[in-house]
Amino acid sequence: MKDHKKRKPYESDLTDEEWRIIAPLVPHSKDGQPRTVDIRESMNAITYVLKSGCSWRLLPHDFPKWQLGYYYFRFWKKNGHWKDIHDALRGKVRTASGKQIEPTAGMLDSQSVKTVKKGGFVAMTLVKR
Repeated sequence: MKDHKKRKPYESDLTDEEWRIIAPLVPHSKDGQPRTVDIRESMNAITYVLKSGCSWRLLPHDFPKWQLGYYYFRFWKKNGHWKDIHDALRGKVRTASGKQIEPTAGMLDSQSVKTVKKGGFVAMTLVKR
């Protein structure tokens, strides 16, 4: 298992404090067996791709194979794990700021919500007579 401390850190890497918070939220392996890969390094690969905007195949070679990071990203997305992690982190932030875990109200801004029925190419087409 590769130790994330043995390579030069990237700006996108999770700090020890961030990892301490996220680690318990990371799903266990499918079969319950201990992982043979450093899941923190896979998470660092995911954050690298998300923050840099590079493609998975351009992931630097000192991360685990790009296929592994891509697998975890897609698998966790498909199974709702990212949403669970997001919801848990949002709850922690809200609690830390003295709010209830779940919001009690919502608001829509007319600038944020499209109000026209038709849009896209149809709305842009000019009719000549």
